[in-house]
Amino acid sequence: MTVLPLQQAADLAIPAAWADQWYPVAFLRDLDRSRPTPFTLLGKDLVLWWDRAANSWQAFEDVCPHRLVPLSEGRINGAGHLECPYHGWSFDGSGHCTSLPQALEGATPSPRRSSCGRHATAEGQGLLFVFAGDPELAGAVPLPLVPALEEKEGTWLVQDTFRDLPMDALTLLENVIDVSHVPFTHHRTVGRRENAAPVQARRTSFGPEGFTMEWPEGPRRGKLGSQYTTFRAPGLLWHDLTAKGFARILTVVYAVPIRRGECRLIARFPFRFESRLPALLLRLRPLWLQHLGNHRVLEDDQVFLHWQERVLEQRGGSAASPRAFFLATAADGYVSALHDWVNRHGGEPFPGQPLPPRLDRRALMDRLKSHTDHCRACSGALTAIGRWRPLVAALPWGGLLLIALVPSPAAVVAGVTLAALALLLGQRLNGWDRDLREGEGHPPRNRD
Repeated sequence: MTVLPLQQAADLAIPAAWADQWYPVAFLRDLDRSRPTPFTLLGKDLVLWWDRAANSWQAFEDVCPHRLVPLSEGRINGAGHLECPYHGWSFDGSGHCTSLPQALEGATPSPRRSSCGRHATAEGQGLLFVFAGDPELAGAVPLPLVPALEEKEGTWLVQDTFRDLPMDALTLLENVIDVSHVPFTHHRTVGRRENAAPVQARRTSFGPEGFTMEWPEGPRRGKLGSQYTTFRAPGLLWHDLTAKGFARILTVVYAVPIRRGECRLIARFPFRFESRLPALLLRLRPLWLQHLGNHRVLEDDQVFLHWQERVLEQRGGSAASPRAFFLATAADGYVSALHDWVNRHGGEPFPGQPLPPRLDRRALMDRLKSHTDHCRACSGALTAIGRWRPLVAALPWGGLLLIALVPSPAAVVAGVTLAALALLLGQRLNGWDRDLREGEGHPPRNRD
């Protein structure tokens, strides 16, 4: 094990602009109140668990004070406390040890040394937030919520997704804020090359809290109206536009830093339609099918972003971005603004820490560990598909049996039809099973 010198360890400290902040860690609907859930935030392993007594979520450091094993491997016991899997030490919502089975009756272990480290938690807009810094500071820092979603007028239809990405939070933010890449990178998913055009955007505010930008023409050569962008430091970004006669549309992204070279994307797509029909149609699509579509868009640029951030690291990181990048047009103003904020106010979240080795394409296309295992809708769909596949595989034999037992033209037609439909459904189930586990790695833009 390598022990860092004190000065080098100090250099790796998380800057306050990143550490003393609230971060969303999961959608509330995806959390299981019956068991603990692990999550890593800014390099610190946490365990999230439901405290019945307080009727709220808790976030503890994922380490038992006894022998340092992860509490996330334990359980919520009958008393509603978090129980360590190693020796059964249990902890209430305040982090206090409520059961130490190995202690003699009347023993009083040190309350300080037998307690768990806690982080402040809060709920907002369907998300669980964790404060990364000192819990005493949490009350003075507002939750990073999207103001438009707090408006009482009108009804928002919000499509949500998330995914753990093999890139830094800053790389994700740099990608999402760059509006000019959409027609090319996402050609045939959410963009079209023929819609590419100069982007004349300008900053409208800038400071330690973030910045705003205005793009008067807006996407698709002005067909959708002006677009307004807000970056709320350090990890929240949204685009806002109103397509007249259709809807007000937001693109909201939280970039949650997990560790160097990895972040959790929490993406929200709120729509406020002028007609009821689009919302009705969108609600008909199961959430897991929507998530498969979201994966395809994310994978359009995942491979080359994983590469790009390592080249930038070699050339000096964000501090060197004005020299490392050739930002030749006004379209690059978004990226310039982000790196200006990093270099003037925020710093990088993991200063001095190197990126991990590059992953191969197959690892980059993983969906099971990066999303499905943590998503209630997608994991449920995968389980259901596993149950249906053997039954569907047996149906063609049922069709053949029908033909054999009832030798008539109607039975032949019915049997063949049943077998054909079963084969088609089986192929579709196999495809969905594969799609919930991994992506293709071949973006649609390269197919023509």
